[in-house]
Amino acid sequence: MKKDNIDDLFEHLKGGWDTEEPKNGHELRFLEKLNTINDVKSLPVKKGNSFKFLFIAASLLLVFGLGFLFVNQSYSINEQVVALSPEISNTEFYFANVIEQEVKKLQNENSPETKKIVDDTMIQLSKLEKNYKSIERDLINGGNSKLILSAMIVNFQTRIDLLDDVLQQIEEIKNIKKNKHENTII
Repeated sequence: MKKDNIDDLFEHLKGGWDTEEPKNGHELRFLEKLNTINDVKSLPVKKGNSFKFLFIAASLLLVFGLGFLFVNQSYSINEQVVALSPEISNTEFYFANVIEQEVKKLQNENSPETKKIVDDTMIQLSKLEKNYKSIERDLINGGNSKLILSAMIVNFQTRIDLLDDVLQQIEEIKNIKKNKHENTII
């Protein structure tokens, strides 16, 4: 393909130019339009201000939200108790394991003859657990820590004693039932 130089291009377009004259008053109309455009430019333009406001509001909301999360970072009751008294964590772990084992034994002994006593024991254990949570809150709120720690240990011991007593009663029920069946004459 042959490249035309600029002279050849103009030569080719000769006679195709717009040679019409503008209508009368063209210059005045053009100047009026130009003045109205200049007047519009002189007015303050509020382009994007509404979005700027939204961006600023969203940024502030995000900053305050994150600040609130970091400042009011709440710890669980267990974490707060451990922070106040680290030794209670080990004690609580030990007693909780013993209680869990005893509860499993109790649930294994659940039968029609022992159902009532097992259900009542579970209700009592639930009440003691709620009482323990209350004692934990007292410790966090700044009560007499030695007295409260002692109450926590007593609560655990009470639960263990309750479970031991109930398991002994269940053994007695089983022995009575066994003896009754042995004495039955066929």
